[in-house]
Amino acid sequence: MNNGAAVIAQNLVRSFGATAAVSDVSFSIQRGEIFGFAGPDGAGKTTVMRMLAGVLRPDSGGIAVEGIDVIANPEGIKSLLSYMPQRFGLYEDLTVAENIFFYAELFSVPRKIRLARARELLEAAGLSPFQKRLAGQLSGGMKQKLGLVCALIHTPSVLLLDEPTTGVDPVSRRDFWAILYNLRESGVTIVLSTAYMDEAERCSRLALMDAGKIHYCDTPARLKQAMPGMLLAITAADPRAVRAALADAPGVLGLLLMGDRVNVRVDDAARRAPELRARLDAQNIAVTGISRIEPAIEDVFVALVGGGAPA
Repeated sequence: MNNGAAVIAQNLVRSFGATAAVSDVSFSIQRGEIFGFAGPDGAGKTTVMRMLAGVLRPDSGGIAVEGIDVIANPEGIKSLLSYMPQRFGLYEDLTVAENIFFYAELFSVPRKIRLARARELLEAAGLSPFQKRLAGQLSGGMKQKLGLVCALIHTPSVLLLDEPTTGVDPVSRRDFWAILYNLRESGVTIVLSTAYMDEAERCSRLALMDAGKIHYCDTPARLKQAMPGMLLAITAADPRAVRAALADAPGVLGLLLMGDRVNVRVDDAARRAPELRARLDAQNIAVTGISRIEPAIEDVFVALVGGGAPA
């Protein structure tokens, strides 16, 4: 057992009928990391998270959380771990404070401790003024932050978050991540899944998943270095026409439509940039600019894993 590892998973396999949801997945997560699973819907992220939480038994393989065998002793990890699924079980007819106290009771948190802990978490989440508001009357972002407070009330050492910011507005997502960074500073190990590639870049390490497998696992910076080729951003009034015109151009390794631009992965940026501009000019496709850029994780995912980009 690695003393620095909070979570170790070995050769996890899980199928639902004839469908292989997770196929031979292994990884380890160090204490104090923010470790992310990134990939499209159906990649197997939620299945992995549920197995780590002990609520879904793998067909084969092993899991240890803080040295405890999750499969043999799922009850043994309850005090160490908290799992926030995509649809966290808030009670909408209870107030913010009542929801927190309910979860504190579930985890047998002593009253004196829960009051101090609730006060601290509510302040960190910006929910202190809303303690008497019904959970059903909160915005989507506030509900997610309340779910996080409830998940943290018993002070777990490992926090599992399954796509915690799906459908949450950008400001609430920023606030949510500020809370996660503070938790990491306090020593909490955070494991999350996400389909948002900009969010995935915030992780300490990232596992790129698709079709039930981890294809690559490393820091965001190293994953970017592993991407073959160089990236050009071509901005134009009609980016779809740009993408169509360059699909079979020499030296083009991949294309990704990004709003008003196309990210074009090429073998040699200095050589291909003038060639691509000439090709577009010959087809009367107006271009605002062509510049070399650093890849984002979405570009890396498409280049390394292939297929469609995550939503």
